[in-house]
Parts: sequence; C-alpha cells; structure tokens
Amino acid sequence: MSATTTYDEQDQPQLDLGHPSDRSRPSFLNRVKSTLLTKDGWLGDYDYAYLFTPRIPFLSRSRKPGPFFGLNDRMPIVLAVILGFQHSLAMLAGVVAPPLILSGSAGANLKTDGQQYLVSAALICCGILSAIQITRFHIYKTPYYLGTGLISVVGTSFATIPVATGAFSQMYRNGYCPVAEDGSKLPCPDGYGAIIGTTCICALFEVLLSFTPPKILQKVFPPMVTGPTVLLIGVHLVETGFQNWAGGAGPCMAQPASGLFQLCPNINAPHPLQWGSAEFIGLGFSVFVTILICEKWGSPIMQSCAVVIGLLVGCIIAAATGYFDRSTIDIAPAATFIWVHTFKLSLYGPIVLPLLAVYLILMMEAIGDITATCDVSRLDVEGKVYESRIQGGVLADGLNGLLAGLMTMTPMSTFAQNNGVISLTKCANRTVGYFCCCFLIIMGIFAKFAAALVAIPSSVLGGMTTFLFCSVAVSGMRIVSTVPFTRRNRFILTASLAVGFGAVLVPNWFDNFFTYSGSNHALKGFLDAISLIMETGFALTGLVALFLNLFISEEAPQSGEEAEAVEIEAVTSVVPSADDTITQKQTRDDEALDEKNI
Repeated sequence: MSATTTYDEQDQPQLDLGHPSDRSRPSFLNRVKSTLLTKDGWLGDYDYAYLFTPRIPFLSRSRKPGPFFGLNDRMPIVLAVILGFQHSLAMLAGVVAPPLILSGSAGANLKTDGQQYLVSAALICCGILSAIQITRFHIYKTPYYLGTGLISVVGTSFATIPVATGAFSQMYRNGYCPVAEDGSKLPCPDGYGAIIGTTCICALFEVLLSFTPPKILQKVFPPMVTGPTVLLIGVHLVETGFQNWAGGAGPCMAQPASGLFQLCPNINAPHPLQWGSAEFIGLGFSVFVTILICEKWGSPIMQSCAVVIGLLVGCIIAAATGYFDRSTIDIAPAATFIWVHTFKLSLYGPIVLPLLAVYLILMMEAIGDITATCDVSRLDVEGKVYESRIQGGVLADGLNGLLAGLMTMTPMSTFAQNNGVISLTKCANRTVGYFCCCFLIIMGIFAKFAAALVAIPSSVLGGMTTFLFCSVAVSGMRIVSTVPFTRRNRFILTASLAVGFGAVLVPNWFDNFFTYSGSNHALKGFLDAISLIMETGFALTGLVALFLNLFISEEAPQSGEEAEAVEIEAVTSVVPSADDTITQKQTRDDEALDEKNI
C-alpha cells in the first residue's frame, strides 16, 4: 500500500476517505462505503505483526515496517484505533504523574477522592485540549492559527511541579495552608485553587508571546538558556522520584519514633514498612528493570509503552505480595468528569514570577516539539506553513494552560514522546491523534481507573517516575550538547548551573535572608516571591543564563573552531524540547535499519 499526502494552499486537512491511489476522487458516499463496508477499509494490507512481535533473544527475524501514512492519508480503521491507543499509553504515565505528586503529600495533601478526581480530570483535559492542537483552526480574517494540525498531543507539564511543591511548602510555613497540632499537614484545597488560579493569569503571557516571530524567540532564548534550565527541572524531579522509590515523599520519610507516620506510607497501610526498606526499593527496582527489558527485547508497541508496562508489572508484584490497598478503588464512583470537584480560584502573588519562567520554558518546549513532529511527519521545517504551525502551536499551548486551569488542572505542554511513536509506526495521520484523544477521555471518565492509579504504592510509582523525570534531565543535557563549548559558553554554563545545583541540593538556603516581620502583606508577598525564585533551581539557572548570554559578547572563532561553530549553528537552529527523548538522528537510524532488514 502506498500513501501520499495532499494539502490545500493553507495546508488545511482535505477529506479523503478513498484509497490514496484513486485519481478520480469518487463521491463522498462511495468513499464512506469503501471505508466502512470493505475489508480494505477496516484492515488494509498492513503488517500488524510488525507492531506486536518482540525481539526474541538469539533469534533473528526480518523486520518489515508498514508504509508511511502522511498527515491526511487514508488508513485502515483498525490500524488507526490501535495506533491511537498506543499514543495514549505512551503518554499515560506522564499525564498522571504530576497530579499524583501535587495532590499527594508532596503537594496540597488532598484527600483520596480529591486525588482520584485530579487524575481523572488530567486525562479528560489532555484528551480535549490535544484535539485543539491537532485540529488547527484559522483565526478569522487574520494570518494567525490556533493549533498545529499535527499529532501534537498535550499533557500535564512537569515544569510546574518544582514551583508548585515549593509554593505548597511556603503556604504551610506562612499559615496559608492548615497544619495540625502535631505538625502534620492537613488537606489544602484552597492552596491548590490558588496555584491553578495563578497559572490561568500567567498563561496569558505565553498567549502574547505566540504572536512574536519564532526567529526572535529562538534568538532571545537559545539552547544556552533553555538547556541548563531543563536540566535543572529534571534534577529536581528525580529527587521526588527517588523519595517515593524508597517508600514515600511524605512525613514518613523523616522516620518519626511514634505516631501515624512512623512507617510508610502510614501505620494503617496493608503492609507498612520503614522508609528505605529493602522491600520498597525492590518494588521500584522491578519497575525499572521491566522498562529496560522492554527497550531491549520489546516490540515497537512495547518500546513506546515501556514505562506503562513497567508500572503494570510493579503493580502486579505489589498486589501479589500484599502492598496494594484496593479499598479506595471499591468506594470510588463508576464514572466522573471535570468540575465534579471544584477549587476556589485565587491569585498567589509569590509564584507569579516563577510561573512566568515556567511558561517561557513551555513555549520553548512547544517550538522544539512541533519542529520534531514536523520532521518525523516528513513535513518541511522551514517556510511559511512551518512558521504558522509554530505560531499556532504556541498560541494553543498558552490557551491550553488557561483552559486547563479553568478545568481544575495545572498547565499543559506538548508531549515529545509521541514523536517516538510516530517514528516507530511511520504514521503521522491525524486520525490516529483523534483516536488517542478519545481513549484519554474514556480513561478519565471511568473513575475506577483513576482510583487504581492513585492506589499504586509509592515505591512502584517512584520506580516509574524516577525514569520518567530523568529523561527530562537527559533532554536538557542534549540541548546543552548542541552548543559549541567555547570559553564563553562554558563560563555561562558554569555560572548558571552553580547556583541552580546549589538551590536544588540545599533548597532552604535562602530561608533566613529576609528578616522582615511587619504587617505589610504586599511587601511580605514580594519577599516571598523572591525567596521562592532563589530556592527554585531551574528558575534561578534560567535567569542567570539569560542575563549572561545577553551580557557577555560572543567570542571570535579561533582557528579550527569556525567550521565547527557553523555546523553546530545549523543543528541548533531549532530548539529541542524538554521532554524530547527521541532525536532526529535516531529516526534516521531506525529508517536505515528498516531498509537494511528489508
């Protein structure tokens, strides 16, 4: 089966339910019949075994990839459903991790039903808001667009976690969130409402930036600025992942001599143990090893869903050994939707500046992700259509951040791991993206599914999130590696990473800098904002790198360096994404391997 892609003048989708080789373009009714009432319309001649056959050790097998399906090509319905489900599984772990962290003991410490709701709401919001990016709307009587028109799915952003967790710690210290007499943190739904209310306001910043030419944005925020910033986000998140791996990131981590949290997750759990016990570490290790096995010997579908498979294996082991508590699953409702739980929206001033930095990062992530998606979709990465995709994608990214807050969720960002699915399956058809959105919404509506995710033991979740979060740090390293290591650039990286790593390793280093204790709440809020920035490693690194990159002039290339600088400049003309773990080089290598095996 061959597939070709056709576009109109504005690169808008063209309805074509007939076979790609048809030149006569039969009537709409005939095209519908050929799709719904024929074997070719349902199954085609695609090699489905290619998707599901693992790489069995010591056995060589021929690898016959299917044809490439372009943006608007007709494809079999069954294949579109399978690949849509694969996309949803590939992003599932990344979608649910932030709400689990922010609603748990590391964040607002919400009750179980609140945690279950946020997981469901995250899945539903991702499905709805991804459809906006995929559809690509033309803004009436303007040259601007909303959305990319590609398989650009969105999910809850990891970049918000460091700011939100730091804000919650500050809220509990200054009395904004309640604390029990014994010092334990009580649920703080108003604190969560303040977080999402502030994200709604700050999202307007990215909406405004979307109308700035992409070339200007890339010049002001080059890889020298975004690379170390993304690296610090990953480093900060790995800390939370490792704490959960050892038993939990809550009060039990302090190992008190008595009380409810003497053991993890608490003394009333089905199988409580001391934080850092070998059993906890073993459960997380089972998830980690499963991910490695899937990458080594798994089929294409297993490779793209390795994190979810690892999580499933860890849950099975935990359930078999008595660590899984299903009581919360039994009492969970059968179905739910967004706004079943609501939170009082408000503005929390101290996090305005850090969240503006977050939206800058999300904007640069969107530019990198959209470019990578165009590349693996075999579309141009330059020209007016490409630039309109960047503009529309960044606008949708900012608007999705605003809509997510109104839907009770933290900001959304484009997910780069789905570019790997496109590369593996050789399918860039947006029909697959719509099926992915449907599966995400269905997963979110069935509340029992969200309840099962909330019931996952912390050590199992930690084994998964540690791998997931470290991929963010590796992406930051990749961005930095695209920069020529001249003396100037090494100096900027050293200076920015020095303060960033320090703030991550010693997060309370700025607690006693300000000594003001008066009644001026505006001044106190301003000082709290400065303290939060100084104690948030990625924000501090980003600000220092941005200033030094503009302040220190470029060096004249020395002998032997000029050619290298030109080559690296060509590579860095596009800023990669924070979550992008599939490089263009890997895509070309996979294609070369496919041709060799054929």
